[in-house]
Amino acid sequence: MIYAVFESENGTLRQCSVKGHAGFADAGQDIVCAAVSSAVQLTANLITETFQEKAEISAEHGTVRIFLNRPEDGCASLLLEGLLTHLHCISEDYPGTIKMKLTDHGGGK
Repeated sequence: MIYAVFESENGTLRQCSVKGHAGFADAGQDIVCAAVSSAVQLTANLITETFQEKAEISAEHGTVRIFLNRPEDGCASLLLEGLLTHLHCISEDYPGTIKMKLTDHGGGK
């Protein structure tokens, strides 16, 4: 199971963390894992390289984490929303492979 946790503050996405293995196929053959990995990497690269947003990206112990330093500035929060939507669509197409959680600190969404 892939676990994707998204956190927002007052309705604005601020961070996400993704870890695990989908279990759809063996490691190295799993199209769900490949799709999720590619989507997370694309989002991180868009935030830091293309849009030059301030963010902390880490990949340690099987967990990728994207933390936006200033989510209210620029479009980085919207990119995280796009990732959230994309992972939700994948989870609908491949039930039982991704567990998602969205929490908001401070009200909002």
